[in-house]
Amino acid sequence: MCEHCGCGTSSDVAADAAAHRHAHAHGLPHDHGAPTAVDGAVRLVLTENDRLAERNRGFFLAKRLCVLNLLSAPGTGKTALLERTIRDRPQHRFGVITGDLQTEHDAQRLRAAGAPAVQINTGAACHLDAHQVLHALERLDLDALDLLFIENVGNLVCPALFDLGEAARVVLFAVTEGEDKPLKYPTVFERADLVLLTKADLAEVTEFSRAAALDNVRAVAPRAPVLELSAQTGTGLDRWYAWLEEQLGGSQSHHGFTSYA
Repeated sequence: MCEHCGCGTSSDVAADAAAHRHAHAHGLPHDHGAPTAVDGAVRLVLTENDRLAERNRGFFLAKRLCVLNLLSAPGTGKTALLERTIRDRPQHRFGVITGDLQTEHDAQRLRAAGAPAVQINTGAACHLDAHQVLHALERLDLDALDLLFIENVGNLVCPALFDLGEAARVVLFAVTEGEDKPLKYPTVFERADLVLLTKADLAEVTEFSRAAALDNVRAVAPRAPVLELSAQTGTGLDRWYAWLEEQLGGSQSHHGFTSYA
């Protein structure tokens, strides 16, 4: 679907747009208009995605449901953090939509941790979009949830472009990746509402420069809070849980979130 990274073609977009018109079980009908020209396909995809994302967002607000979009490169520990969060905070009803090219491994891990989880397999596509999330919602009882995590496909490029209807974006950045990731992939960090510096327990062995990493985050995302943590040891998780509590409080009053849009 995304020509920015070559994971789809204009003809694919046009065919899907022309064919896909129906109502969804959760009461959010939509249709897709066909592109008028091949060179406008990318603009059509992003515009249509934004329209669906706004409908998702309105639906989440009506449900008083806190929705967070987690983005990162592969291997930063998104699933491990969610497993730990689900187990450590049993007082909250968490749900997860998780995206990968193939397999149900992450969804199986999250179900074992105690949360309902829906796996989206994207095939060759390197990001989730608002339409995929819309369909995944049909497989969850949203009235039984307080907070929905969307664990995006591991990628620092295309997921940054696609609004899913989330209230806030959380970008994970592991000490094992090196200090310069924010400078190499500024867009995803610029649009972050929170940056998590993960795998902090490995900083010494990887000779990670905390000061340099924080300077680089600040250079592209000066207003986003940064939390350092380790899902393995539990270091810093208290601050992550406190941030989640703030988001949950905001969802119940229909405000309090900072969207990246």
